[in-house]
Amino acid sequence: MWVAAGTRGLRVVTVPGRTREECLREALRHGQDVPIVDGGPLVEQAREELTAYFEGRLQRFTVPLDPVGTAFQRRVWAEVAAIPYGETATYRQIAERIGNPRAVRAVGAANGANPLAIIIPCHRVVGSDGSLTGYGGGLAVKRALLDLEARCRAARP
Repeated sequence: MWVAAGTRGLRVVTVPGRTREECLREALRHGQDVPIVDGGPLVEQAREELTAYFEGRLQRFTVPLDPVGTAFQRRVWAEVAAIPYGETATYRQIAERIGNPRAVRAVGAANGANPLAIIIPCHRVVGSDGSLTGYGGGLAVKRALLDLEARCRAARP
């Protein structure tokens, strides 16, 4: 995973298995033309929180976020971030929640452009029938993240 921040918050968290160079190219493609660093207190906080998440000790991230995106993308990402740990929502539900029920495909595109994997939990968004659909890290990673959350949620009283 690659984690990077701007001056106001976290800008990039990638799915596992990506090289730093791939991530930098993707960040530039998504409009991340402001200086970003892959060190410092925000990045360290994010790494600590991600470690706690993968160990099943953290369900809600507190690191400040500053994703770059359009107003529509930011609305989608805010709604995706509100999906509770261990639960899922469909693309249609997200479209309805942002007040644009016909924008299902646009919601999918915004979800695919999410620069903060795991922290903005795009892995919790599923197809209308509950099936797993696109994920930047692959469907096996999406399934593993959902399984992790289900196990950890079930283990808590």
